Amino acid sequence: MKDFHPSLLFPGLKAVVGYGLRAPLRLFSAADECESLAVGGQAVMEGVMMRNGSRLAIAVRKADGSIVAQIRPWSSLSRSAVLKKPFIRGFPILLETLINGIKALNFSAELALEGEGEELKPWQLAITLITAIGFAVLLFVVTPHLITVGLNLIGLSGGMEGLSFHIWDGLFKATIFLGYILIISRLPDIRRVFEYHGAEHKAIWAYESGKGVVDIVLASDQSRLHPRCGTTFMLFVLAISIILHAVLVPLILLFWRPDNVFLKHAGIVCIKLILMIPISALAYEAIKYAAGLGDGVTGRLLRAPGMLLQKLTTREPDASQLEVALVALHEALGNEAAVPVQPPSFSTLEFF
Repeated sequence: MKDFHPSLLFPGLKAVVGYGLRAPLRLFSAADECESLAVGGQAVMEGVMMRNGSRLAIAVRKADGSIVAQIRPWSSLSRSAVLKKPFIRGFPILLETLINGIKALNFSAELALEGEGEELKPWQLAITLITAIGFAVLLFVVTPHLITVGLNLIGLSGGMEGLSFHIWDGLFKATIFLGYILIISRLPDIRRVFEYHGAEHKAIWAYESGKGVVDIVLASDQSRLHPRCGTTFMLFVLAISIILHAVLVPLILLFWRPDNVFLKHAGIVCIKLILMIPISALAYEAIKYAAGLGDGVTGRLLRAPGMLLQKLTTREPDASQLEVALVALHEALGNEAAVPVQPPSFSTLEFF
């Protein structure tokens, strides 16, 4: 098997932080929001991944212009009834989304680069996950914390026991996050991923619209922004983390006050990492709640920041990218489609 493409680390990282960054790059199944239209997706390298319950479909545009699709089972970490309960399910779903997403990204990169579309070996998947998570932690947890410590040393911020430290930390976290998206959106490979992200949303909107046969004409008329996108999830993660850190860290420091400054800050950073479990669980419930509010004022207000941010994480796709998204949607739905999906011609690759 060829080595996986280095650019996979960027989408993989986004997924960790909420798409992790997109969710990300994303993304969660919409089964609970639309029981009869149970489909969600994720952009991959030169293609789109779609999920319908336990069925996963990946469609990729190869260098010769042909479209290849593969159907595979969704690898789930939430088989236990306990792990499917509200306010618990968010973190297992995030992990399984990362694992399935990275596998799909590797498969798509192999096909797009004229490889054989082989699966990552377990050790390669582990290295990819560790690298992506490590980079995300360094960039979005450690770096803003260290910058805020620097402000504290020059007298512009209070200590971790006070509110000002966590306000500054949250501000730097948000700034780094937005800066990261702006920077990677200028990379040609990532820009194309964002275009396929837009194609994924348009295809899902076309299917959920219930306006008849889902074809490229109907899909092209849809919005590239979608309220269930992992970008919105990531914003909920960011907001909830700022609130919980500001409340819980000072409380923890009331009972745990090590004399060693390095130990104190290292311990708090570790606690922030552990808090990602309840934070992701709360964020998952929040995005589901916001998506289910409909078009009322409250729903629009809760979804507005995420929808605005999607203007950065999606781009208008061209017709060829929409075709790939329709193939992925068609294969993910199989015989369960509520309305017909009309894809272009494509070939299938068997999953072993």
